[in-house]
Amino acid sequence: MASRRTLTRYAAAWLVATSAAVATGVLAVGLVGGQLRDRGPLGNEVARQAELAEGSAVPRADAEVVTERFAWDFGSVEAVCQGAVASISDVAPARAAGWRTVSYEPGPDDDVDVVFSSGARSVDLELFCNRGRPTVAELERNTLPDGDD
Repeated sequence: MASRRTLTRYAAAWLVATSAAVATGVLAVGLVGGQLRDRGPLGNEVARQAELAEGSAVPRADAEVVTERFAWDFGSVEAVCQGAVASISDVAPARAAGWRTVSYEPGPDDDVDVVFSSGARSVDLELFCNRGRPTVAELERNTLPDGDD
């Protein structure tokens, strides 16, 4: 049978390992949470989730309607928010610069997406309603690799 001193050492080692694991987890969640706070839906998440039940995005009738146009070198998007529900009312690619709209999700939804393309370049755009105002959540520029490898 193990001596009392050995059991005490095992208990102390377990406490140190457990404390290190908890500290690492708290640090990791803090770092990831800090990065995520810079984008994405803000405000009361519980109310937002209740308003947008899975598979449905019906705006509240009493929610203010806010429209905003966003423009870039590849095109423009007009987004509409009614509370936490987003829609796209217009998409206009910069045709003179060779851009076209590949796809877009008109909504209504909790977020809406648009994909623009020009040759090997593409732009993926995601918009949502931040406290009732259209907001760009993500803008990702991509370039396809050359096929001559």
